[in-house]
Amino acid sequence: MKSKPVSIKDIADQLNISISTVSFVLNGKAEEKHISKKLTQKVLEYAKLIGYKPNQIAQSLRTGRSKILVFMVEDISSSFFSKLARIFEDMIYKKGYKVIFCSNENNDQKSRELIDLFNFRQVDGFIIVPSPGIKDTVEDLINYNIPVVLMDRFFEDLQCNYVGIDNVRASNDAVLHLTNNSFKNIGFITTTSNQSQMRDRLNGYDKAIFECGLKPNILQIPENELAGAKEYIRDFFVKNTYLDSVFFSTNYLAQNGLEVFKENDYVLLKKLGIISFEDHDMFRLCPTSISCVSLPLSEISAKLMETMLSLLENRNEVKSFQKTILKTELIIRDSSLSK
Repeated sequence: MKSKPVSIKDIADQLNISISTVSFVLNGKAEEKHISKKLTQKVLEYAKLIGYKPNQIAQSLRTGRSKILVFMVEDISSSFFSKLARIFEDMIYKKGYKVIFCSNENNDQKSRELIDLFNFRQVDGFIIVPSPGIKDTVEDLINYNIPVVLMDRFFEDLQCNYVGIDNVRASNDAVLHLTNNSFKNIGFITTTSNQSQMRDRLNGYDKAIFECGLKPNILQIPENELAGAKEYIRDFFVKNTYLDSVFFSTNYLAQNGLEVFKENDYVLLKKLGIISFEDHDMFRLCPTSISCVSLPLSEISAKLMETMLSLLENRNEVKSFQKTILKTELIIRDSSLSK
């Protein structure tokens, strides 16, 4: 037969002190409530001795805090999102919070279902890589005073805290690096997505191509056909044999492109100038190492944590929204140097 869980009342009765005193000590408010260090130590030692564990549900109802955050991304198996999530988890854990990770697959219905579920469970806040059609859902969270930070992409006409990178400048710098290494026919392979991060990467490419007086060469793969990306990339190079270089807007498109070159024309791996947006472990291991736009994972995680903690600590103050744009780094490897 299971023994009855120990309660703070049991501790209070045993030590002959008030329940509120035990509660203040166990919730880290002893100093604030002017409880002596000796009594604080006595409560903590006794709680440890008897194996006291707080009822987290009751605690969250009492304090209005669950100490749990949701970290929702497009695909948690993606190298970028998984590494970012791991760094964020380590940082926020030191602040006393746990994290629930989930993938919305860039699907609006799944995004809404997950947000509704976790909101019902009374998590403290959301970090969201939003799918394209959930602006109203995010706005509802904000209106209900639930802390939200968008990441990677945002909605132009929605006031919301956001942490991301300068996609326009990153793309612009990548293309200019190729032109500085004598590449003049630069292809850009991306998707048809009109979400902010993809739109800005295309704009950065267009800006650099225009400034250099070059001709744009763009392949936009339909979002609902990304499973067939290799076929699109293969056809693009068959039809545009004059291309001397290529810039991929994501690392998964770059991986597809490298597979196409390996399967159909291995010479292209050494002949083309190649840059990928976002790094990947395999890029360092290729026979011709692949240059990339590297994203500042630690800085992004630190800013996400700082923004979220500020929202949690100032929930009752007048809302102000912060948009943080961080710089990327162009990592130059063999693939983008003059041939």
